[in-house]
Amino acid sequence: MKTLIADLRTSIIATLVLAVVCCGVYPLAVYLAAQLCFPRQANGSLITDASGTNVLGSALLGQPFAGDKYFNSRPSAAGTGYDATASGGSNLGPTSQKLHDAIKDRVADYRKKNGLKESDPVPADAVTASGSGLDPHISVRNAELQSPRVARARGLPPEKIGEIVRQYTEGPGLGLLGEPGVNVLKLNLALDSLK
Repeated sequence: MKTLIADLRTSIIATLVLAVVCCGVYPLAVYLAAQLCFPRQANGSLITDASGTNVLGSALLGQPFAGDKYFNSRPSAAGTGYDATASGGSNLGPTSQKLHDAIKDRVADYRKKNGLKESDPVPADAVTASGSGLDPHISVRNAELQSPRVARARGLPPEKIGEIVRQYTEGPGLGLLGEPGVNVLKLNLALDSLK
C-alpha cells in the first residue's frame, strides 16, 4: 500500500510539472520568441490600409476577387471559398468525375474571361485549388494571362500592369523551394492605389 501511495504521489507531481511546462512555460517561450524575432508573421502577416487601422487581409491567406479590374486568385476548396476555418483540399482524386467536370468548366470560364482561344493552354493553378484551399499566390504565367483583361478594365497600358506584376512577383521559398509566385492581394491593392 505504501508503494501505491508513493507511486500515486509521484504520478500526480509529474503530471502537474508537465502541465505547467507543456501548457504554460513552453507556449509562453514560443510566443515571446515569435513576437521578438518575427512579430509580423506571428501576428498573421496582416495587410492594413494607409491609415494602419483597417485590416484588408493577410499576405498568407488567399481571398476571392470579383470584377475584370482585379486579378483572380486560385479556386478554393475551403468551405464556401477561402474560409480559413474550413481549410483543406477537396480530396477529389484524378479519377473523380466531379473534379474532371469542375476543371473543364473552370478552363472554359478562364479562357472566356481572359479572351483566350480554345487551343490556348491554361495554367494548372488557374483551375485547381491548392492543398489548403487558401493559397494567396498565383503563378507568374497565370498573372501574365490575366494582365490584358485587367489593363483593359482599368484603362492602363499593358506594360504598366506587367511592370506591377513583376514588382509583386516573389521568388521561390528560401530561394530554391517551388516556383516564383504573385501574391494576389498585394498585387490588387497596388493596382487600387494607382491614381
